[in-house]
Amino acid sequence: MIYLIPTTLGDTSLDNVLPRYNAGVIHSLRYFVVENIRTARRFLKQVDRDIVIDDLTFYELNQHTDINALLTQMKEAWAHDIGVISEAGCPAVADPGALIVAEAHRRHIKVKPLVGPSSILMSVMASGFNGQSFAFNGYLPIEKNDRVARLKALEHRANAEHQTQSFIETPYRNVQLVEELCRTLQPKTMLCIASSITTDDEFIETRTIAEWRKLLPLNRINKKPTIFLIG
Repeated sequence: MIYLIPTTLGDTSLDNVLPRYNAGVIHSLRYFVVENIRTARRFLKQVDRDIVIDDLTFYELNQHTDINALLTQMKEAWAHDIGVISEAGCPAVADPGALIVAEAHRRHIKVKPLVGPSSILMSVMASGFNGQSFAFNGYLPIEKNDRVARLKALEHRANAEHQTQSFIETPYRNVQLVEELCRTLQPKTMLCIASSITTDDEFIETRTIAEWRKLLPLNRINKKPTIFLIG
């Protein structure tokens, strides 16, 4: 079986966001596919201090991984239960772990998602926008003209289809993105900014673009995991 194991979204107590059931599953596993081995080890020790890390086998899956080589390395692991762990939140959602899940289905191996925090869903929940029709668009284009065109297209879709549009940015560019949103979008367009969800530094507010313009620069979200939503 493949277990999809959520992690915290930031610096917060595990008891606040993860059910105890997850710890029992984790303790039973010896094979893990993770986005980053170092942070995965740290997370596992937080879950259970008695876990012997040296008894575990880790396979790293991120944007630099040769998936075919990884699948070859995992030849032994497929005969056992495997845990998939993301860097933050739910694995396989906006996360390379989806490749392992797809392979598990091809092999007719049961996939078991565990309960945990998803910044994508939690930001929609807290936005006040349409929760019955929404889209997560990942990262916006880097090139300025393409980015502006994409933002206008998302704004149009949110208005025309009443579909919530969410996206993210590299945390150190959050402040610049808010400024660009304020330059590009219409004054009455609604924008939700959801940052550091579930942590003590959580910031979630929905305002019009006109209102956000008065609050620039929004330095409090600089270098912090943030989701932006247009509704």
